[in-house]
Amino acid sequence: MPSQPVEPSAATPPRRRFAQQMALGLAASAAACTTPAAKRAVGSAVPTFVLVHGAWYGGWCWRQLTPWLARAGCEVHTPTLTGLGERAHLGGRETTLHTHVQDVQAVLQMHDLRNVILVGHSYGGMVISLLAERERARIRQLVYLDAFVPEDGKRVVDYLLPLQRREAIVRVGAETGFVPPVPASALGVTDAADLAWIDERVVRQPFATFNEAVRLTAPAGAGLPRAYIACALPASGSFGQFAAKVRDDPGWKFMALRTGHNAMVTAPRELASALLALADVT
Repeated sequence: MPSQPVEPSAATPPRRRFAQQMALGLAASAAACTTPAAKRAVGSAVPTFVLVHGAWYGGWCWRQLTPWLARAGCEVHTPTLTGLGERAHLGGRETTLHTHVQDVQAVLQMHDLRNVILVGHSYGGMVISLLAERERARIRQLVYLDAFVPEDGKRVVDYLLPLQRREAIVRVGAETGFVPPVPASALGVTDAADLAWIDERVVRQPFATFNEAVRLTAPAGAGLPRAYIACALPASGSFGQFAAKVRDDPGWKFMALRTGHNAMVTAPRELASALLALADVT
């Protein structure tokens, strides 16, 4: 009998912990009887996760989370939006929120994804809100991870708090066409190795993505199962308004994690457990 993999501990250095998490995910996938694609083909209830990152980041930011979802037999897609991550060279001032919606819509269509748990982190909430109207038949559930839940006609800049930060971003964005990244240390990341890993990869965000108004025909995600995961330690100023609004709304499931805004880095195992619980995967 093959030996069981040893789960990484919290004390393990982040990069080594990531390698161990990857090994766990691969071991679980190898033990499965069928691939996620095969499970979809026979109508399994096992969901496909599509994880949409926030501003300044890329698909790379989910690397410590995805092994935990893979262990449950889930298929996971982590697209990178135009102008960011490894696609930074493809975008410029002309890159808009609409561009980013098209990015993820293409992933859903080209892979013919169904039964999708669509997760939007931070700015990604803007993207998934629009996708919910365009690709409703493919979506099983929306999950807003400490994210914007926009109203029709609103822009990212309309929600930014405190007001001094909003004014600074608008001023720099109007002058340069881009918004420099917020330091990860201001988003609840404290581990030195994690901070270095993020700082090596973040890039500036095209300002037009923050300044384009959302056009919705109904409240964001209306008619679909919706959940909000608040990252409450520390709470992030711009997102508490959304958590407060949906916390007691019977049309939403609400969860709170005792970690900072970048939960996929600071608490990947806890976040995976929350996502699997919302998806009813045991």
